[in-house]
Amino acid sequence: MKLSTKGRYAVMAMVDLAKHSAGKPVALNDIAIRQEISLSYLEQLFAKLRRGGLVTSARGPGGGYRLARGADETRIADIIIAVDEPIKATRCELGSPKGCTGHGRCVTHDLWEELGRQIHMFLSAVTLDDVVNKRALGKSRHPDADVSPREPVAA
Repeated sequence: MKLSTKGRYAVMAMVDLAKHSAGKPVALNDIAIRQEISLSYLEQLFAKLRRGGLVTSARGPGGGYRLARGADETRIADIIIAVDEPIKATRCELGSPKGCTGHGRCVTHDLWEELGRQIHMFLSAVTLDDVVNKRALGKSRHPDADVSPREPVAA
């Protein structure tokens, strides 16, 4: 699965907003400069983030955007979903009778569907605050993480 630019940039911009707001609105132009993202692209993303209830806007001098709720309450999955980025690893359309191949589900469909669920669970467990404070690493640690992966068997 590959996350598109839309999802990645939305997360980058929201992390920047969380990091630099200190309760005051942050101008999109400032985020655009710091994150090297086009201002017009950010305007499109923030319109979706506002409709998704993740940010609020303030007009006028000193205006900009604020988080609608705390960084510790804003999940990365919510950001990606708000900008219409699907979190899935299959190429099937949900509910489509055609399935993955045009004739039904591919033989690995369940594997990729479960991967999509795991990605969603991980992104739902990570908040903006986690990313700002560099706590995202290790969030997906499996209880058996100390066990090293098996080496592939040579043929």
